[in-house]
Amino acid sequence: MSTDQLAEFANGYHFPLDEFQFDACKAVADGRDVLVAAPTGAGKTIVGEFGCFMALKASKKCFYTTPIKALSNQKFHDLSLRHGDDNVGLLTGDLSINSSAPIVVMTTEVLRNMIYQKSSTLENLGYVVLDEVHYLADRLRGAVWEEVIITLSAAVQLIALSATVSNAEEFGAWLDEVRGNTLVVLAERRPVPLFQHVMAARTLYDLFGETSDHDVNPALLQLAKRESKALRDDARMPRGRSGKGRRTNYGSGRFGGGADRDRNNANAKLVPRRDATVEKLEAEGLLPAIYFIFSRQGCDSAVSQMMRSGLRLTNAVERAELEAIAYRHTQFINAVDLTALGYDSFFDAFRFGIAAHHAGLLPAFKAAVEEGFVRGLVKVVFATETLALGINMPAKSVVLEKLVKYNGESHADITPGEYTQLTGRAGRRGIDVEGHAIVSWTPGLDPRALAGLASKRTYPLRSSFKPTYNMAVNLVATVGKERARALLEQSFAQYQADAVVERYARRSKRSSAQPIRTRSRTNTIVARFERICTVLESLGYLSSGGNEVTDLGRMLSRVHSELDLVIVEAIRAGLLAGLTPPQLAAVVSTAVYEARKEKRVQQRMPDRASEKAQAGLRSIWREISLLERENRLPTPPEPDIGFAEVVFDWACGRPLGEVLEDSELTAGDFVRNARQVIDALGQIADASSDLRATAREAVGMIRRGVVDIDYED
Repeated sequence: MSTDQLAEFANGYHFPLDEFQFDACKAVADGRDVLVAAPTGAGKTIVGEFGCFMALKASKKCFYTTPIKALSNQKFHDLSLRHGDDNVGLLTGDLSINSSAPIVVMTTEVLRNMIYQKSSTLENLGYVVLDEVHYLADRLRGAVWEEVIITLSAAVQLIALSATVSNAEEFGAWLDEVRGNTLVVLAERRPVPLFQHVMAARTLYDLFGETSDHDVNPALLQLAKRESKALRDDARMPRGRSGKGRRTNYGSGRFGGGADRDRNNANAKLVPRRDATVEKLEAEGLLPAIYFIFSRQGCDSAVSQMMRSGLRLTNAVERAELEAIAYRHTQFINAVDLTALGYDSFFDAFRFGIAAHHAGLLPAFKAAVEEGFVRGLVKVVFATETLALGINMPAKSVVLEKLVKYNGESHADITPGEYTQLTGRAGRRGIDVEGHAIVSWTPGLDPRALAGLASKRTYPLRSSFKPTYNMAVNLVATVGKERARALLEQSFAQYQADAVVERYARRSKRSSAQPIRTRSRTNTIVARFERICTVLESLGYLSSGGNEVTDLGRMLSRVHSELDLVIVEAIRAGLLAGLTPPQLAAVVSTAVYEARKEKRVQQRMPDRASEKAQAGLRSIWREISLLERENRLPTPPEPDIGFAEVVFDWACGRPLGEVLEDSELTAGDFVRNARQVIDALGQIADASSDLRATAREAVGMIRRGVVDIDYED
């Protein structure tokens, strides 16, 4: 290792490296792979930046991967400032800037595709940084991280950066088994200490007592006791026609959090108003703050509530800066569209330091909020939990309105891991000496349960890796079927499955009972791969025996979707031939769109031609589903026509305001879904020469207005 190089790198920062940063960088300098698991805001990206530094020193390349485009954009700008524009590039699938630079920031999918395609861009690659590697637990996209890890050349050094996970040693042991010579570096301590509070009515209470970080504040216990007594008294009251004395449903679980916020009820008087909470934080010097509300509508309503209350959090200088930020991010959106997007309301709150941040917001608006918040100009952001997994937006304090959220099926208490992720945003390194996490009182809140939640650091990393049709043909094409089997046996999913088998085996030995059919638990990943290959072979995507990829298989290798096989079978059957560009966009949308569960409404296809093509696509889906059932494979989601009319109208040039009004979609959902259709059309253009011209024309018709502005976000 070159001590001089590490010292030179460290001197480029205005603060000394922490011990974990130094240890991890030393391992990289020594030629080792490294896994760094550290709390949010601890500075683990320093290790990734050291990989970039080492690549430049050695005249090699470094690919810095992130899970989302917004993070890629942010890292691209950060690295460009540090190393110069000529040395840094950006690749996000739809955007390419200086792609031949020695340091290239990209989404993880881009690197995966490069590996499968044996891209010449991989030549002279010395380092790969997998930022936010814990995303491998993501149900839809997590497999990509494992694909990269098990297929990346052993000659390339891997720097994996993860949030704090409780099984980091297990993950690191797997990395060491797959790639060898891997050092696991754990940082348990937050660089900025975090203090826990509860906001009840207009009072901010410490969660823990003065003498210990384990004893709950007696004042909070008294509040809970009085509330419990009030509930019992309320239950004894007669229930007359007027409704007086009726019980109020506060929800279930240890953390309360029911939807009923009846402030006339004595038991709800402790629930703080949002504006009162923000006023208290301002008075205590605890702004800027992220205020987590687990619904988009709740976030938007909170902003409106702040404005109605007359709360103003900025001075004249700050307002001028925020107005400039808003203008810069929206200057290319025409006035008619801005009106349709509700820009005036957004701007009025934004200039006073108040904003919402959620997936339903237009990307340009979100970018303005992010910049304003990072610069300390936006004082409070009402956000959904997606912000906790998104870009770098640390705050002085974090507020959680409830500790119960909808998980897609029911309302449930948040987990210790989710609590850690959410509150981890509090405390800005180099700015704050401490961070603050504030939980709003909800009827039924148990302070002891909250203390237990705040004290735990349980965030296990579980693999979501499952072979897909696209993965199968790419692996067979790249390394052959036998080598593909061997690689899949090395996946983290298989590693964890084997660990389960070993635990069961040990238990059965200790038990006098009959030993438990553990063989069925082994080779689960390879078994699924074999069943997938059987389906592909029967349809002609793999040759007899599954050892070679056919022309059809090569087409499939370019389509990445949950319904990848359905899309390619539709192309094969000629169902998409002869469609106009808007019709093609409408039909393709049904294979990539998935409506939010609470927003499912009855829709239809825009015209007869698209309806006929979609009916054929649905028929193919049913046929494939039967084939999958025969081979004991899960059935993919059914095609969803919920976005078909919307994207058709947009491609035909219909104004934004009319499209949003008729579809009842938020601007953010509309833009995101439109871009997903663009991605799918681009893949079809690459896969099928017959559809290339129509698909590309459709892309051009969709990529206009707000869909095209800030496209890289």
